[in-house]
Amino acid sequence: MSYGHHDPRTPRPRGHAPGPGQHPGPGRAPGPGQASGPPPGAVQPGFSGHPGPGQHPHPGAVGRPGAPGWSPNPYPVQHTPVSAAQGAWTQHFQVRQTSRDPKRTQNLVLLLVGIGGIVVLGIALLLILLFTSLQFNGVGLLIVLLSGIPLAGIIATVLLFDRWRPQPLVLLALCVLWGAVASVVLTFAFQIPTIHLAGAVGIDLTGDLTGAVVLAPIFEETTKTVFLVVIVLAARRYFEGPLDGMMYGSLIGAGFAFTENLLYLGGAYAEMQAAGLIVTFLVRCVMSPLLHSSFSALAGLTIGFAARRGAWWATVLMWIPGLIGAMILHGIWNGTSSLVGGGVGGLLVMLALSVVIAGGWWTTLAVLWHGETKTTREALMRYAGAGWLTQEEAQMLGTWRGRRAGRRWARPGPARRHMTQMIRVAAALPAARARVEAEVGGPAEREYEVYLLKQLTLHRSELLAAMGLAGR
Repeated sequence: MSYGHHDPRTPRPRGHAPGPGQHPGPGRAPGPGQASGPPPGAVQPGFSGHPGPGQHPHPGAVGRPGAPGWSPNPYPVQHTPVSAAQGAWTQHFQVRQTSRDPKRTQNLVLLLVGIGGIVVLGIALLLILLFTSLQFNGVGLLIVLLSGIPLAGIIATVLLFDRWRPQPLVLLALCVLWGAVASVVLTFAFQIPTIHLAGAVGIDLTGDLTGAVVLAPIFEETTKTVFLVVIVLAARRYFEGPLDGMMYGSLIGAGFAFTENLLYLGGAYAEMQAAGLIVTFLVRCVMSPLLHSSFSALAGLTIGFAARRGAWWATVLMWIPGLIGAMILHGIWNGTSSLVGGGVGGLLVMLALSVVIAGGWWTTLAVLWHGETKTTREALMRYAGAGWLTQEEAQMLGTWRGRRAGRRWARPGPARRHMTQMIRVAAALPAARARVEAEVGGPAEREYEVYLLKQLTLHRSELLAAMGLAGR
């Protein structure tokens, strides 16, 4: 079984015995006269001898022996008692009876809390949309649709990058709703009393420049990105690195921008009718759609770097540099906008600054995504060395091309579903391994890694059975 990696001139095997020099494939017993394992001359993907790509030279080592910083790994990858890659599928773990998610109770609580948050914030958002639609009569619906264009684009982009290691849709929806509703409400709740209290002691904070450059960045970025701290503390399992943090932060910023666009587009229409609506839409939704997402993503990045290996308090502290960076970038944008004015020259300056910010957002997202794919392949090679899967399967599960080939190879129906589940489990394993080696989560995290490995074995066995390859 090659999952599609074969010479296109050679017919695709369907359960037949492999030819001379071929590997019998995952889950097959060797044919008569054939030796189990890789073909002659191939490097064994174990930890002895020459390590495969991304593997450590020893199962209990981190880094290269003798290199600076090398030390024994206290939590090496656990070897499977019966090799999932070589043994017949009937010899695998009895996962149906023995494998249970150790975090199932926590998952249920988080799911219920998430659904409750979506209901409350969703109702509040519907009320905002209804108010906007009724306030401006027939134009209100148009304002809602125009405001939703950049939101839809950012959500589609995040979902595209999220396909590599999908996060719960409930959590992604909560990020959008937090930005669109909760952060807006909290901004007004804190900013207005602050202005009044400052005025009571003789400090005037009502100036346009002060509000745009100081107050708006401080309150908006704080109320938006504090939800990232909530996520990493309550659901760290789903906050696995800087890519996750960037996606969460981008969705929160997109939700905030949506509600802010409703206010600005509605105000422009009330003041200058259709002309004001068109100009504001071009400036806010076409020229600078990624601003709030870029600001909030900075805090997600810094938290994400700490979430993979740091203690819980380190993740909270790492919110601060990202928050400060978001405030500074937000203040630079608002200050530049106030200083250059609204002429053609000012618009060109703002467009150039927007392109720079958007370019940084796209580039960072692409670099992080590429890094995640590389990390996944390296981690899966280590599991292959421990006998949980073959080296070929590790390559298949660790590349986009391999995943597509695997889905094409698996027939529609149960086989396709088990292939999809294998891909999902394989995507979650690298982060679990990183947390185990960083001693994050304690014994429960190590138990969860074993659970994922057993799930990988289960779906692999079921896949082979559905394809008629079990026991061959």
